[in-house]
Amino acid sequence: MLCFPIMKPQDARSLSIDAQEALRKRVVGAVLKGLTQADAARHFDLARPTVNKWMGLYRRGGWAALAAGRKGRPKGPSRLAGWQAAQVVRSITDRTPDQLKLPFVLWTREAVAALIEERFGVRASLSTVGRWLRKWGLTPQKPARRAWEQNPEEVRRWLSEEYPRVRAEAKREGAEIHWGDEMGLRSDHQAGTTYGRRGVTPVVPGTGQRWRANMISTVTGRGTLRFMVFKRRFTATVFLDFLARLVRDAGRKVYLIVDGHPVHKSRQVKQWLATGVQPGRPDRQRAGLPALDSEAAAARQALLPRPLGALRHDLIDTPSCCHPFSGRSNKSPYVF
Repeated sequence: MLCFPIMKPQDARSLSIDAQEALRKRVVGAVLKGLTQADAARHFDLARPTVNKWMGLYRRGGWAALAAGRKGRPKGPSRLAGWQAAQVVRSITDRTPDQLKLPFVLWTREAVAALIEERFGVRASLSTVGRWLRKWGLTPQKPARRAWEQNPEEVRRWLSEEYPRVRAEAKREGAEIHWGDEMGLRSDHQAGTTYGRRGVTPVVPGTGQRWRANMISTVTGRGTLRFMVFKRRFTATVFLDFLARLVRDAGRKVYLIVDGHPVHKSRQVKQWLATGVQPGRPDRQRAGLPALDSEAAAARQALLPRPLGALRHDLIDTPSCCHPFSGRSNKSPYVF
């Protein structure tokens, strides 16, 4: 049996610019001398559509149309001046689109294109905007949520001046420092990620019933997490119940740092503190709603390590559904 190798036509794009021009002219010259385009393709080991394309260029523009040109995207001055690009970057990093009265909530290529057109009258395609964003060092990221009422200067002052005093006093008294906050829970909340085949969305089985609950939690700088789930509205009565449980579980004096929620500053809480019989007290509220310190913020992420919808579908009662999360605490969980 005889075997003949099947040769693929060469790709002229792999040749240098000068070699490409010389090859185009040789092929066109051979066709002009009487060779058919099919024969020229076989003779020069090219694809027939390539020969057809080159002959079309010659008929429309002569030999000049076969001249070598520079490869790649044409380079030229950007349609945005340097100061214009700087303004766009500053707007993206310092503002959100809705603050600039654009019909977007988060920054996208469409939002940036709309900003550029509105401010400078320059229309750019989405691919061009994406290329500019990469050039400016901007990448898509999941934004962090921060209360707009927060006063950054007051936060820095509190962390640099007040917190060291609280920390020193707590150490002197053998007390624990807790950072407290409240949050809402939903049975259909999807937390975390999982792996699946590309193009096939993973399915997590769970109950179709929906419920809501609230949770109050504290965390220490060492990551000790304590929390309580409740269905009622967050009131002073609920807060005092949690404080009593927190103090009893800690077994020593507690410094609790909370934000400026009205419940935290309510008359009932002040009266509870004034009795002086409890070994714990909330410290002065976090000025201007500062963010938690890095250790506490990392520990709070353990509150919802997996989607609530993935819990057993027969555990419909809210406290029971949340009970498996109590294992994340370094201390014994509260009896809900």
